[in-house]
This record gives sequence, C-alpha cells and structure tokens, in this order.
Amino acid sequence: MTILGGLGGGGRGAGRGAGTEGRPAAKGGGVPYVTERDFETEVLRSELPVLMEFTADWCQPCKAIAPEVEAFAREVEGKAKVVKIDVDKSPAIAQQLRIQSVPTFMVVAEGRIQDAVVGAIRKKKMQEMVEPFYPRSAGALKAAELAQLLAGGAVVPIDTRDAAAFARAHLPQAVNMPIEGIESRLAELHMLTGQPVLYCRGGDKTKQLSEKLAEQGMPVAFLEGGLLSWEAEGLPIER
Repeated sequence: MTILGGLGGGGRGAGRGAGTEGRPAAKGGGVPYVTERDFETEVLRSELPVLMEFTADWCQPCKAIAPEVEAFAREVEGKAKVVKIDVDKSPAIAQQLRIQSVPTFMVVAEGRIQDAVVGAIRKKKMQEMVEPFYPRSAGALKAAELAQLLAGGAVVPIDTRDAAAFARAHLPQAVNMPIEGIESRLAELHMLTGQPVLYCRGGDKTKQLSEKLAEQGMPVAFLEGGLLSWEAEGLPIER
C-alpha cells in the first residue's frame, strides 16, 4: 500500500481505541463502509477508482455532508466506487494513511492513492478528484491527447456532423464525413494520411459508432466529449 503522509488537520485524532470490527455495508442506498477486513479487496484491488471518506460517528461535518456524498455515489455508479471508513472501527487503516482529521477524502486508483483532501467538500470537488481516473472506453482519446497526436501528424480528425455545422467550426485538419454515411466509407477512412479519429458535438454519437465498429472488427478511435471537450480545453478551432 502506498502511504500518503502530511495530512494535517484540526479535527479529533483518528483511531480512539476502538476495535477493528467494522460495520456492515450501509442499507437503503447509503454509502457502504469498508473495514480492515475487506479494504484490500474493495479498495486496493478495485477495477474502478475509489473515493474514500474517512469518517466517525461523532463527526458533525461528516453528518452534514452525508447527503452530498450519497448523491455523488449514485451519480458515479458504474464509473467509480464511493466508500466510507470509520476511523474508530478501522484504526489500523487510519494510522497507516496518517489520517489526523475527519472528514478526509482520498482517491485510490490503480492500487495506489492518487489524491487527498482534508475537510468537508462538495460534489463538484469529489468529481474533480475522481474524474481523471474513470475507466475509459476502448478507442477513446481526450482532447489533449488528440491535440498532441494531431501536432505530430499521426491522426486525421473526422467531423461527423452535417456539412453546415462543419463549415461553422471544426478541428484543425478535420475531414467532414456525416455520421449517417460513415459505415459505407470505411475504406476511405483507412486510406487517409493518418489514423482517423471520429468526433461529433458532444461525443455520444461517435462513441456509440466506435463501439459498433469495434464489435465488427473495425475499431476506430473517437474524441471523448466531442467538439465541446476540445473547446473546453481552449484548443484551436478552424472556421
């Protein structure tokens, strides 16, 4: 287990002499608790990124943000796990990770701690912590990755919107092939000077098309988040 130190805080100390027997998973749609018994299985070996909230029964800020944490857990179901760890019932974990104040939030991905924040946080911050580690679809490229490949001449962006939308704004060096006709133009796609990367406005349509083509043994990459993600990164647009 990777240890992340230096988590100072003004809250009550973790691990106040409680036993290591944890509580069961929360009922009624609540966020489940992880104990020392299942920490390795549920957190360190998780295929999904895990947001851990270190908490305690006596922690009033923890109770105040509980609805926010539960709402976030519902929103990211299938993309990430959200769990709670009671520092009094799992003192060994709290001690090993140097938890000195609750609530403390940590993200574990790929078997190690990636980020940590001490104190109560809102859903937006939880999202910022976890989002970089969401599982990615096969063939998905982030805007920054596509920009780097484009600068090296390795790819050709394929704008799958209609001709009018393409004329208004598109990625540099993009070729326009409306999505309705892509499947009849696969040979043309693979004759381009670089690897084709599909994109649409929001990314959903080209993600679905990419998955369909992959099932047929003809995988094609796509821009995750589409043109909107490209613009959000402040990357250049041709008009």
